[in-house]
Amino acid sequence: MIGHESVPPVVAGRPSAGHLLKQAFQAAAGKRLGRKDLGPLAELWPYLKAHPVDTVMGVVFVVVSSTATLGLTVASRRLVDRGFKVHTPHALLASFVIAAAAAAIFALATALRIYFVNKLGERVVVDLRKAVYDHVLKLDLAQVIKVRTGELLSRMTTDMTIVERMISNGAPVAMRCTLTLLGAVVLLLAVSPSFTGWVVVLLPLGLAPLFLSGRHLRNLSTQAQDRFAEAIGCAGEGLEGLETVLAFGQERAIAGQYGHSLERAFTASRRFIRARVTTTGMMISLIAAGILAVLYRCAIAVFVDHTMTPGVLLQLLMLSALAASSARELGEVWGEIQKASGALERISELMAWRPTIAAPALRKPMPKPARGEIEFKDVVFAYPGREDELALNGFSLKVRKGERVALVGPSGAGKSTVFRLLLRFYDPLHGHVAIDGVDLRDADPREVRERLALVAQDAALFSGTASDNIRFGNAEAGPEALKAAACAAQAADFLAALPQGFETSIGERARTLSGGQRQRLVIARALVRDAPILLLDEATSALDAENERLVQQAMHKAMDGRTSIVIAHRLATVLEADRIVVMDRGRVIEQGSHAELSARDGLYARLARLQFAANAA
Repeated sequence: MIGHESVPPVVAGRPSAGHLLKQAFQAAAGKRLGRKDLGPLAELWPYLKAHPVDTVMGVVFVVVSSTATLGLTVASRRLVDRGFKVHTPHALLASFVIAAAAAAIFALATALRIYFVNKLGERVVVDLRKAVYDHVLKLDLAQVIKVRTGELLSRMTTDMTIVERMISNGAPVAMRCTLTLLGAVVLLLAVSPSFTGWVVVLLPLGLAPLFLSGRHLRNLSTQAQDRFAEAIGCAGEGLEGLETVLAFGQERAIAGQYGHSLERAFTASRRFIRARVTTTGMMISLIAAGILAVLYRCAIAVFVDHTMTPGVLLQLLMLSALAASSARELGEVWGEIQKASGALERISELMAWRPTIAAPALRKPMPKPARGEIEFKDVVFAYPGREDELALNGFSLKVRKGERVALVGPSGAGKSTVFRLLLRFYDPLHGHVAIDGVDLRDADPREVRERLALVAQDAALFSGTASDNIRFGNAEAGPEALKAAACAAQAADFLAALPQGFETSIGERARTLSGGQRQRLVIARALVRDAPILLLDEATSALDAENERLVQQAMHKAMDGRTSIVIAHRLATVLEADRIVVMDRGRVIEQGSHAELSARDGLYARLARLQFAANAA
């Protein structure tokens, strides 16, 4: 047997999954501090490129609407300087037609801009949500369990909404305001270069607060989103365990924890808002001061020096108003862009996680037809974050095709770990696990799992109909196969009695069913899979004595011709196993039939005496 001190040096020096994940978080944090303010927004480019028509049309109409806005100032100047100086209706009408055309172009371009950019925002976020969810489903359990479900959902919902708002509103507004601001400055210089040349000097000064505070704003936004994600995670835990919360009367405590999390999120958001308001106020004040100085000199030129026409003054007034409003909107939307950058950074960090449980580049195909042979050889394994506590320590076991093997032993002996390694949720630190002669690390995890059917003690059921949940084991199963599996699991009678039979909705996590009914539905799901290997983890734990007897008969029939491994704490359920394997502290300490093990007076015999004596009492 391999003890703690005999773990191979390559294992002892090998970083654990928990350590690797910690390094990944530290690396991500380092990138977060060192990355440019808007760097995460580049992650959107592949999604924008996938919809070129909407992207190009959105940009085109942003440019057209900005140009039309500036064109209105030119039309207004012409109307004042030319149209009001003539006394013929035709000349006056011509000036108004030009102004009306500019206004019509502006209205049409604005409407089309809103349509294309909103459509693009919705489409990109849908694609991004799909990509993130698909990626999360491929991650290792060791990665996912370190993050609360609510926090993951926050990244897929709240952060995505922020990104959508930025694409649909923030980015187009920022682009329009930037173009309008630059165009207004260029026209100001073209119309009156003698008075507006120094605006070029004032403009960088006015925009300085925007760029100087960018990184600080993004960090504050990211902190606020992190706190909000924690609050969602807290709420999710409370709702998932609502029955336990109510049973122990902890409603106030859970509500208090959620309230405290929300207050932390609010405090972080308030810091972001305060910084954003300060930046916007400083920028508007500086730009307004420069524009007012220009307008003062223009007014002197019109009314005192008479070196400027009223039409030019009107255009300068309109251009100044456009520049000021564009600067104000740019300051406001900059905060949204920084917030979206923080949200994309959080999403990118999640997308950067890479599963260690994956098909190798040169994977070995599983042999066909499947035999159902299993082998554990000198397996050493510890869960991530618990490297000092070996769950399996030199574990070896061979299971022949069609053999029924029962794993028994005290809690913590490593029985469930055997199933998790077979399903390749984790890889062993040392030794190997093989099915049909193929080391699982050399195979595609999907191919491996296709050969296994699991009945867990507390298996998840999903919202939908009863038939949907059974078909979850085999998407190709027809109505007859579903009914046959239900009959074998002794579930057909209670399913037929439901209002719509097999098509009755069973609610979220099947809470409308009793514990025994849920377990029988799980068994039916495993049976319809028709896999060569059955893994039964306390499969009858939730059944009463009568149903347990019936299901045991059905399970024995289902096991014919299949390899079966059964985990059972109640020894009465494994008496007919071909072989009983007794585990303790991650090792096989004895194995044999019930009669053989009882005669040895070892751990199994002691467990059997205790249980059967308790049942007799």
